[in-house]
Amino acid sequence: MDLSFLKSLYDSSGPFASVYLDIRRITEDAPKAIELRRKARQRELADQGAPPAMIEAMARLVDEENGRRESGTLAMFAADGEVVHHEVLQGPPPVEVALYSRLPHVKPLLVQRGEPMAYVAVTVDRLGGELTCVSRDGHRRVIGVKPEEDFPVRKTKAGDSFRTDKQQRAAEEVWRINAKKVAHEIAVAVDDCGADLVVLAGDIRARKAVEGELPEVVLARLVDAGGVGPSLEDEIARAVEHKREEQRAALLDQFDEQLTKKGRAVEGLAGVTDALRKGQVATLFLEDRPDSPATLWVGPHPTDVGTSAELLRELGVADPVEERADAALIRALASTDGELRLLPAESFRAEAGVGALLRYVD
Repeated sequence: MDLSFLKSLYDSSGPFASVYLDIRRITEDAPKAIELRRKARQRELADQGAPPAMIEAMARLVDEENGRRESGTLAMFAADGEVVHHEVLQGPPPVEVALYSRLPHVKPLLVQRGEPMAYVAVTVDRLGGELTCVSRDGHRRVIGVKPEEDFPVRKTKAGDSFRTDKQQRAAEEVWRINAKKVAHEIAVAVDDCGADLVVLAGDIRARKAVEGELPEVVLARLVDAGGVGPSLEDEIARAVEHKREEQRAALLDQFDEQLTKKGRAVEGLAGVTDALRKGQVATLFLEDRPDSPATLWVGPHPTDVGTSAELLRELGVADPVEERADAALIRALASTDGELRLLPAESFRAEAGVGALLRYVD
C-alpha cells in the first residue's frame, strides 16, 4: 500500500483529533442519528482535552457531508484548529473512534480502504466492447470500443442456401478484426493505469477471439469471468481479492526467505524501528490488532521512533512521547516512501506481528 497520500497529513505538528463516524443513510431518521453520534464523539474528544476550535471544525465538516448526503464512514483528522484530511469510505466503521493524541490514528482508515489494486474490466461482444480502467488511486475511466467492421457479424444458419462459405468466412474475419481492436485497447489501458489484473467477460466467441490477440504480458494478468451480466462486479471483487492474496503470499515468502538467511529482513519492534530510522524499510508488514497495547516512543520528526524514551534521548530527541505503535510505525514509513502490507491478526509469525523487507543492509 502506497502511503504517499498521508504525507501532507504529517506536515501538521499535532496533536491530532482522529474521528471515524458512521454517516450512512440507511433509515429515514439517519440525519438525526448521525447528529447524535457526532455529539457523542465530540464529548469524547473534549474529555480527552481536544481544544474547542478543533472539535468545532470537525463538527462543521460532518454538517457539510450530511448536506451532500454522503453515506459511509467519515474518517477525519484535525490539527491546529482545522481538518487537515478527510475521506468518506464505503460501509460502516468496524467501531466508531474519537481519539486525541500526538499522532493521527490512521490504521483504521488504511484497513477500511483496503489494498489498492489497479485493474481493467472488459465486456466484449462480436462488434467491440467496453473497458473500465481503474487506477490505484481509485480513478475510473470508461472506454468504449466501436467496431472496426460491423458486417457480417453472424454466420449463416444451416439451410440458408443463399448464403455461401465465403460469407461464413467473412463473419469470422469481422470477429477477428474487431477482437484485434479490442485487444489493442486493452493493452493500452493496462499500460495507462498500471493494471495488475484484467477481468474479461461477455460473449464466449468474442472472449476467445480477444484472448487470441492479447500480448503475453496482458494474458499473464487475465481472468476470464465468463458470460456474466449483472454479477460482473462480484466477479471483479473476487478476482481482485484473489490477486491481493497472491501478491501478499509472494511477499511473505520473500520475507521468510530473507529473514532465514539473515538478509534483507527484520522482525519485531526493535529491529523494525531501527531500520525505519535509517530509511531502510522497503515493505512493512503489520498485523491488524485494533486492541493491541503496544506503544513506541516518538519525537517531532517522522523517523524519531524507538522502543524507549532513553534510546531517543541518546539520539538527540529532547522530549520523547509515548504513542500507539501502529501510528508511530506508519508515520515513519510514509515519510521514507515505504510500502505497507496490513495482515489479518494472528496470521504473521514475526515477533510482535511486525516485520520488514529492507532496501539495503548495513
